[in-house]
Amino acid sequence: MSERRVIMLGNEAIARGAYEAGVKVSAAYPGTPSTEISEYLVQYKEDVYAEWSPNEKVATEVAIGASVSGVRSMACMKHVGLNVASDPLYTVSYMGVNGGMMVVVADDPGLYSSQNEQDTRMVARAAQVPVIEPSDSAEAKDFVKRAFEISEQFDRPVIFRTTTRLAHSQGLVTLKDREEIEDKPYVKNIQKTVMMPGNAKIRHVEIEKRNKELAEAANTLDLNRIEMKDTKIGVITSGIPYQYVKEALPNASVLKLGLVNPLPRKLIEEFASKVETLYIVEELDPVIEEQVRSWGIKAIGKEIFTVQGEYSANMIRKAILKEELQIKEPAKAPGRPPILCPGCPHRSVYYVLKKLGLHAAGDIGCYTLGAVAPLSVVDTTICMGASISSLHGMEKAKGKEYIKNWVAVIGDSTFLHTGVNSLMNMMYNKATGTVLILDNSTTGMTGHQDHAATGKTLQGDPTWAIDIPALCRAIGVKNVVEVNAFDIELLEKTVKEEVAKDEVSVIITKTPCVLLSKAKKPLYRAIPDKCKKCGMCMKPGCPAMTKAADGTIRIDDTMCTGCGLCDSLCKFGAIELVKEGDR
Repeated sequence: MSERRVIMLGNEAIARGAYEAGVKVSAAYPGTPSTEISEYLVQYKEDVYAEWSPNEKVATEVAIGASVSGVRSMACMKHVGLNVASDPLYTVSYMGVNGGMMVVVADDPGLYSSQNEQDTRMVARAAQVPVIEPSDSAEAKDFVKRAFEISEQFDRPVIFRTTTRLAHSQGLVTLKDREEIEDKPYVKNIQKTVMMPGNAKIRHVEIEKRNKELAEAANTLDLNRIEMKDTKIGVITSGIPYQYVKEALPNASVLKLGLVNPLPRKLIEEFASKVETLYIVEELDPVIEEQVRSWGIKAIGKEIFTVQGEYSANMIRKAILKEELQIKEPAKAPGRPPILCPGCPHRSVYYVLKKLGLHAAGDIGCYTLGAVAPLSVVDTTICMGASISSLHGMEKAKGKEYIKNWVAVIGDSTFLHTGVNSLMNMMYNKATGTVLILDNSTTGMTGHQDHAATGKTLQGDPTWAIDIPALCRAIGVKNVVEVNAFDIELLEKTVKEEVAKDEVSVIITKTPCVLLSKAKKPLYRAIPDKCKKCGMCMKPGCPAMTKAADGTIRIDDTMCTGCGLCDSLCKFGAIELVKEGDR
């Protein structure tokens, strides 16, 4: 094909880069801001096999297996997912690769959709894995190809680090043809691929040697470049902060790093020797700064910049140029806490839990939103799968009577991610707690991705759907109950019964996410003349419902999804289903 320039999101460009680089296998677990990489990659399914794996550890192991067989492969995840994948990551660092292997990790400075700010470069340094970091969509595509070349040349898996700003911003990209990379032959070599202690000791020496070779090569690598201008100010930077530096300091000299681990020491020393004052601009942790200072190079960094959140051109102007910027304070919009969607089946579950006065050990996903008013049921949110195991910890600390006032809540996708391991632990270690699996038939908060229980693959093919109730029984749970989330009377009765038991119970509230179906939904309306202003229908906090000046209830028909929860709570007939002809 002739070269063509198009505008692409950073995540779309990474997917395109993988296609052009000849990648044949990709595995991922959805997690903002990395999710779209797999969703864009699946358009190339004739050439690239792409899948949703149950978690990031499995995804990384799938990519390792593909690499061992001799093809180029990658795994994609967000920064907290790298923690889940760290076990195979540390070991594949020792093994090296056959076909090139890349782990794409999206960090989230500013915490737009994450439970912590984590700098992947710190993990990569500990695991001794090279890190490549692009600064725009064009580099995101082109650097992918270079990542695979470096992976194969230096026998190293490579982390491809992005951030939210890069993943979700657009830029011009030049499309090229896919390179048909010949599969590398598989040659049995257990000294390289079986990491028993004796072999691992030898491989550790080998990877140290390879890392030194790469660090030396980085001094002349095309991923790193010096843009020499005025020498009064010199800046070392990488990734999206490079864009801020160019905007804030157009006359400054810049050393732009594309390979951020290992660092090119000679190149940095050469650059530092040519500028009067050296600054290091990097979001999150002082990874570059601490290494540069350890080499005896004077540099200014985190004493004038924060380790929290995203940077900006204005922040750099203020910190380096000491400019007093006449920036207007942003308008103060009314506070709006995150809320569950109208018609969300989780709302009725939380209504029941609150009515019963129960605490919930929560998990990562839409159900986290049950922590805020008016539901205020979720007490803890730690990480994927932690709801069940933290409930178990409470029981072991305080006894089984203590957790009769608690339940664990987790979604279907998260249960399959790591929750199932925690449930196994409850059974093995003789727990008695109650687990609610809020099964909405999708991975909701990241945008409705399929998983191992939905019966559909990332590539759109029908497949075997894991039977979650049967899985729970197979683990050994005798008390497995399925309830419609909107049958609040039965749900309340079930929760009371199961929490009272001195055995592990699993309650599965099986109701699909309201946003999965595009079909026309029923509609409810309030009848002011019958309304007693008791406020019962408002307790679940449905955003489609408001209180009029006279205290009666109104239902916004543009938001109502027809779940009927409000109708089931009204004892005065003040809410009715709108007939089709009356809409």
